[in-house]
Amino acid sequence: MKAIEANFDGLVGLTHHYAGLSFGNEASTRNQHQPSNPRLAAKQGLLKMKVLADRGFFQGVIPPHERPNLPLLRQLGFSGRDAQVLAQAAKTSPRLLSAVSSASAMWVANAATVSPSADSADGRVHFTVANLNNKFHRAMEAPQTAQLLRAIFRDPQRFAVHDALPQVVLFGDEGAANHNRLGAEAGERSLQLFVYGRDDNGGIAPERYPARQTLQASQAVARLHQLDERHTLFVQQNPQVIDQGVFHNDVIAVSNREVLFCHQQAFVDQPALLATLQRRVPGFTAIEVPTSRVSVADAVSTYLFNSQLLTREDSAMLLVLPEESRQHAGVWDYLNEQVEQGGPLRELLSFDLCESMHNGGGPACLRLRVVLTPQEQQALNLAVMMNDRLFTTLNSWVDRHYRDRLTQADLADPQLLIEGRDALDELTQLLDLGNVYTFQQ
Repeated sequence: MKAIEANFDGLVGLTHHYAGLSFGNEASTRNQHQPSNPRLAAKQGLLKMKVLADRGFFQGVIPPHERPNLPLLRQLGFSGRDAQVLAQAAKTSPRLLSAVSSASAMWVANAATVSPSADSADGRVHFTVANLNNKFHRAMEAPQTAQLLRAIFRDPQRFAVHDALPQVVLFGDEGAANHNRLGAEAGERSLQLFVYGRDDNGGIAPERYPARQTLQASQAVARLHQLDERHTLFVQQNPQVIDQGVFHNDVIAVSNREVLFCHQQAFVDQPALLATLQRRVPGFTAIEVPTSRVSVADAVSTYLFNSQLLTREDSAMLLVLPEESRQHAGVWDYLNEQVEQGGPLRELLSFDLCESMHNGGGPACLRLRVVLTPQEQQALNLAVMMNDRLFTTLNSWVDRHYRDRLTQADLADPQLLIEGRDALDELTQLLDLGNVYTFQQ
């Protein structure tokens, strides 16, 4: 058996709502204050996981975080019983209550950066939890993300889960959403491509929206993962596309093995980058989508590049897309041309992920990629791996605990807090998570 690339998808939390908290993410801003459907959101995500598991992909689940984050509200000076804390926050700072209730941890492409054992000097799989310090509602995720990853990848002889980098501007780190790995086989040493938005030592930067990933953070992650400099590359995302809503690299590019699928305007000095990859990655193939066929605006609205590029059992490649890409005539025509030409792309598969998409997250946002050897597959917590039984169990769990309509006003409801705690308490048993949540039952 060979090493494979597993996908671990975030399970949408009970407080999934549209708060418009993420400046620079245009879908998040556009749908602010609209009612959400947490139950539908969770079921849409579960269906994607199950379909891919049925197709033979090694597919796992990463649980949601506890929300609202009551300990943080208490740290900020709200006091009294839980219901009183919620009421005070809702009255004096409803946007703060929305932030500490955010279900954004569902987008586990931002949970961590991952390097497989084939690339690390100590032969372990390395995770560095993202500090996500550009946004308050995401920066709070790091401690619980570390606990959840350690509950899944629990063998320290095979897995190293590093805490997040310091919560300072210099080390802004957004995780795997700004990281690619290029090589012929998953289990062989490959080139790790770190994409940053700004260099705090100077250089060009976006003007309208923030560049969330720094070069300094990417370099620190590479050191923590004990990567060989000869197989590591740092490149800058085009600041002009960041200003058009490309807040992470995975909104404008995605890779799989020796293939890089990207927009023509994805990177600074892109011709030079592609030439470098041609020299350094055996069999490298670029699918570079021209602006004349798909504009940056269309790429952002359809999340064409926030897709999963996966290798099927017959070694052909499957592109997993949001339904918005299928519905856009120009994007869909381009993709079908690629399939018909007999290149790397051989199959297109779309999913309705409208609840996630309305908040600015597509298929790639929902998944963390982890290359695992057969021994590493057996060493992780197998209770989180998707199969018929788990799919049925989690759908039933969602039906029992999730609401089908949620607004920001509902976040102050003490009953919602109780519902969430009951649900997560049950989930710890279903997924063999141990004591990963802070509340007391």
